[in-house]
Amino acid sequence: PDMVAGHSLGEFSALVANGTLTFEDGLILVSKRAMAMQKACELAPSTMAAIVGLEDAVVEEVCNSIDDVVVPANYNCPGQLVISGSVAGIDKACVILTEKGARMAIKLVVGGAFHSPFMEPAREELAAAIESTKFSKPVCPVYQNVNAQATSDPEVIKQNLIAQLTAPVRWTQSIQQMIADGATEFTEVGPGKVLQGLMRKIDRNVTANAAVLQDL
Repeated sequence: PDMVAGHSLGEFSALVANGTLTFEDGLILVSKRAMAMQKACELAPSTMAAIVGLEDAVVEEVCNSIDDVVVPANYNCPGQLVISGSVAGIDKACVILTEKGARMAIKLVVGGAFHSPFMEPAREELAAAIESTKFSKPVCPVYQNVNAQATSDPEVIKQNLIAQLTAPVRWTQSIQQMIADGATEFTEVGPGKVLQGLMRKIDRNVTANAAVLQDL
């Protein structure tokens, strides 16, 4: 590939695809990330909600106005933003966002508030695992979730991967930046067509296909 990106957990897959991580190290880090996040979820009740049909700025404004922890978590595509936070905070946000015209403001069936301050304990635990893992110079840049910018620097990749647990996934912005940098054809690797669907909502002028995966 000329460039890679991955949505949340998928960023680890992207880093295997561009040679930053070995497949084995990728598996180990994904496992440690899952265990650390599970522990963080058990410390305090928290949740997420999908907001559809509002501009990002409106959702951000509402999140900032609530006196509980509520933050943007996943910028999936224009008009689709997932928020993350305390149970009470998400409940308040859903009511306000519905009043402001959201077509959908529905709580998700998840274990906790991912990509929010609630994941700080997991971030600290994952940081130790990432720092002790070899990150190689990749064959092409990765556009990382935390800032939607391209990098090929292993140390920068590490720090951005650590920050990802408590920062929003800027998927819309990442795809827009990849297109601005010359991407015209995207291949989704893995089951399903979720990312292809998001791509059509971000920019219909580029091609999005599924990878053909064959048994070896």
